[in-house]
Amino acid sequence: MTKPIISSDSHVVEPPDCYVGRIDPKFRDRAPVMFHDEKRGDVFRIEGSEQRIPLALVSAAGKPPEELSPRGAKFEKLHRGGWEPHARIEAQDRDGIAAEVLYPSVGMEICNIPDLELKQACMEAYNRWLVEFCEPYPDRLIGLGQAAVRTPEGGIRELEAICGQGFKGVMLPGLPGVEDYDDPMYGEFFDAVVDLGLVASFHILTSSEGLRQGFRGSKINGFMSIVRGNQDLMSMFVFDGIFMRHPELRIVSVEADGGWVPHFMYRMDHAYKRHRHWLRGRELERMPSEYFREHVYFTFQDDHTAFRLKDHMNIERMMWANDYPHSDSTWPWSQDVLREQAADLTEAEKDLVLHDNVARLYRLDTSGLPAAA
Repeated sequence: MTKPIISSDSHVVEPPDCYVGRIDPKFRDRAPVMFHDEKRGDVFRIEGSEQRIPLALVSAAGKPPEELSPRGAKFEKLHRGGWEPHARIEAQDRDGIAAEVLYPSVGMEICNIPDLELKQACMEAYNRWLVEFCEPYPDRLIGLGQAAVRTPEGGIRELEAICGQGFKGVMLPGLPGVEDYDDPMYGEFFDAVVDLGLVASFHILTSSEGLRQGFRGSKINGFMSIVRGNQDLMSMFVFDGIFMRHPELRIVSVEADGGWVPHFMYRMDHAYKRHRHWLRGRELERMPSEYFREHVYFTFQDDHTAFRLKDHMNIERMMWANDYPHSDSTWPWSQDVLREQAADLTEAEKDLVLHDNVARLYRLDTSGLPAAA
């Protein structure tokens, strides 16, 4: 592997003034705010959300498992690379990473708040901050804007603003404000995604699934469900003909891993061939797995099954990530992880998963990036 390694899913940690300092003034008193909780340490509070965002886990990259805890964070002691661009480049260099596609942290939970007007105001404030964060290193810090998609028409205006800010992609909420993405009313919205040259992505934990579902057994069992929201979205885009109606549309399933993809494609084909008539499934022009293989990119970190099953899915849609600085991150051991898990890939395959796929998708000029070690 000699090409620069690009993480397809990394995160910022929004600083205390990210929202209150940039939000529409009429929402300032309702903006997400960081405060110190005596039990949990520094957390973000978001109006309309029962969740408190524990910065102790948002910025826990590099900690051994036994030290992971949602308690005790002090913002000033967190990874400065989460919000300070120069420190971020140092963190990339330490991990052997040349560039990162950047997602929010607090902004993930903002996707789930019920007040759509406040949601949009928060996302617009975040986008303003992210422009500032990425500006010193535009080739290495590849930010994605957020859109609330209160309505299809409003969503198009958000896409246009995001494009005007120079972002190459947009992180969409798992649930839009009106109906769902399979409704024909979103046809012009997805046309706009394509026409504007933006990459649409869906991150785990942005579909309100954690607020709706209960879990059996101990708390750790809930961790197993966090990919479900993305799986439901991907299959909806296939079964309800969104990809059939928009053949140029590509979407990214972010941080939901990839080892499940071969079985999921089989299961979709099985459902379509055997059960579509009584389940009133839409008649598709191609098999469901064909749409999935072509239209769905997916990111993963240390999911070794994804590497091992590469021949059973579309390797040109696989994109590795380091998830810095979250608790699931492979930082600062990414090179060790890749040496072990990608050992059976050819050099050409490594280039695809670690560089080419993400570079082509986001139309990146990587000629000036540092080569892999």
